[in-house]
Amino acid sequence: MAAESFNFICELVRERSGIVIEPGKEYLVLSRLSPIAEQEGIVSVDDLVGLVRKQPKGALPTRVVEAMTTNETSFFRDLAPFHALEKKVIPAAIEARKHTRSLSIWSAASSSGQELYSIALLLREQFPALDSWRLRLIGTDLSAAMVERARAGRFSQLEVKRGLPAKLLPKYFQKDGPDWVIQDRIRSAVEFRALNLTLPWPPLGPIDIVLIRNVLIYFDLTQKREILDKVYSTLAPDGYLFMGTAETTLGVDERFKSFEFERALYYRRRSALACLANL
Repeated sequence: MAAESFNFICELVRERSGIVIEPGKEYLVLSRLSPIAEQEGIVSVDDLVGLVRKQPKGALPTRVVEAMTTNETSFFRDLAPFHALEKKVIPAAIEARKHTRSLSIWSAASSSGQELYSIALLLREQFPALDSWRLRLIGTDLSAAMVERARAGRFSQLEVKRGLPAKLLPKYFQKDGPDWVIQDRIRSAVEFRALNLTLPWPPLGPIDIVLIRNVLIYFDLTQKREILDKVYSTLAPDGYLFMGTAETTLGVDERFKSFEFERALYYRRRSALACLANL
């Protein structure tokens, strides 16, 4: 792969998604873009890049950028945050919202939907009283293809085996050929939409619980600060923020304070904590 082609892809991906591809990742670009070149009947990735240069406003550049995003996910991924949600955060949020009887949760990098569906199943299993509440469960992702996959709620045998408790499979999924499809009663309780975290966000808040896990690691410090600033504005004043295990607000946005519950970290707005302390 020519250095010029690699540099062009790095700049295209950074410009359109904010994701930084580090030097030396040519192998990653080749592995992600070779299937697109093959589908387009193009001999090489260099030729694919040439075609993208000629059609900067077409669908092909979008496919290229989406191919370079990481969509690794699974049901109940990194179990500790879900344990904290069940035992600490959701009970506290329910107590705080008992008069309005409304609760909103946002999975900000939802990929093919397993994280948000895991939350929906958690609420259904552990908090049946919320059935009578106004629930808003939102999932967003940069990739329109991933959003469509999430909306379909269709998962392979391998995907349902990764993290999903065995007892939940026959209870909430139906077999359809080689795949498993989540039941309509769960799919209708969630909403998915495309969202680029680096661009201006549509009105979303206030959100009671935000999960933006395993995505900020792909951005530079400036972009992390910009995204966390928007998270701060979107999060309810007394809300909760979950990030990935390799991510932190420390040194990025000091308006958040971290808390630990067993093996999980979550964050809250310092301003709200100060107000609560003065009550």
